[in-house]
Amino acid sequence: MGLLIAILTLLLLGLVVALVSAPLRRARQLDPPVPQDAERSDLEDPPSAPDSRLHDELDAAREAKYREIRDAELDFRTGKLSGEDYRAIDADLRAEAIEILNRLERLKTRDA
Repeated sequence: MGLLIAILTLLLLGLVVALVSAPLRRARQLDPPVPQDAERSDLEDPPSAPDSRLHDELDAAREAKYREIRDAELDFRTGKLSGEDYRAIDADLRAEAIEILNRLERLKTRDA
């Protein structure tokens, strides 16, 4: 009886490990392999990569700012912020969001 429990425990443990590691194995399979002997110039970013990185950073900043605006609104609605505090915070956050949007627009028109 003890041997059967040990075997079932090992099988169950193997199943859990397989299920938990499946997403990790799948992600590794989707990543393209990088050749070991590749020239450094082959691995460098194309000239437009800094603009692409800046665009990605600005997109992330925009989403974070939108989240801050929603959080401030939620804090106001739940009574954590007074109306005066909310209006001041909201105005600042929206001004920062507009600046981020303007920078994104300038980047897009420069790329076009």
